[in-house]
Amino acid sequence: MNTPSEDKLDRTSIPDELVQSGENGNQSRKIIEEYISAASIRSLRHFSGDLSLIEVNSIINKCRYINKFFEACNRALMDDGSINIRFETKDQRKHRILAENLWGLNWVLLLLDFVFHRAAPKVTLSKAMYFWLTHGKRRVLSKTEVLGRMICCGFDIESYETGNTCDTVVAVKKREPKYDPNPTYGPLISLKRLGKGGKLISVYKIRTMHPFSEYLQSYVMANNGLAEGGKFNEDFRITRWGRFLRKTWLDELPMILNWLNGDLKLVGVRPISSHYYSLYPEDLQNMRKHVKPGLLPPYYADLPSTLEEIIESERRYLLASKEHRIWTDVRYGARICWNIFFRGKRSQ
Repeated sequence: MNTPSEDKLDRTSIPDELVQSGENGNQSRKIIEEYISAASIRSLRHFSGDLSLIEVNSIINKCRYINKFFEACNRALMDDGSINIRFETKDQRKHRILAENLWGLNWVLLLLDFVFHRAAPKVTLSKAMYFWLTHGKRRVLSKTEVLGRMICCGFDIESYETGNTCDTVVAVKKREPKYDPNPTYGPLISLKRLGKGGKLISVYKIRTMHPFSEYLQSYVMANNGLAEGGKFNEDFRITRWGRFLRKTWLDELPMILNWLNGDLKLVGVRPISSHYYSLYPEDLQNMRKHVKPGLLPPYYADLPSTLEEIIESERRYLLASKEHRIWTDVRYGARICWNIFFRGKRSQ
């Protein structure tokens, strides 16, 4: 594909020693240079011969292999080197479609855009056809997905700026990419949670968050903190329809498969991520390792409001269960069902 000469990067601008040799290195160079030619890099700054900054002029929505591009940039950048990218969010895209077309027609086009550009690439049967037709261009991206992809690819978010037509992210290289082959992308997801003995188990749920949300737990915790009930405050990772699924418990129906498989029991502490587990005191971490998590956690029996209250609620349950396991589960199960069915308590 021919591109204007000013959009191309001199091949000598990427030092050979910064791009690994061999097949992977050649692929890294090809992806960087191919994307740079298409997207127009504004500047690549060098510091003592090392690549210290990649600044992308075009929006990242135009990139076919977003993670591969970020991974290639990670390999090319020096430690603590920065990447500066822009992207159009899904909400900005919505406002653009509504503003650029006649009223009535704009809502029809918005619906078609949702079906084709948001639903089709996330469904297995239509995903291959979608990327064959579009070559991955004009991607619909959420804030969660872009930040999650960057963290997955070894960057920490340094700054985030919201604009009228696009948002800007500056991220710093801090580690090697994870090369995750199974991020949370489709409607049915498998989340890594801590099970009995500290073993990681795959917990099945209907996705209620934007893709790549699992990589943003530390970021959301650091920037937003915790809200009432122990959940993250103002968690932008949750979709609108995801909040409905959580309130109606529909998102947790696939966890029945974990119960049937023996990874979970009916009543027990909630299966939590490694990051959330790290917030617990050491004594409770050790107590959790000796039991299976459950479908119905003691949270819905005691209805705690803060992380400290959640910790004490789980500690009381685990101590009681250690003395009388079956009776404790029956007692807690009855209180949980009462709170859910008669008091209308729902998932956060």
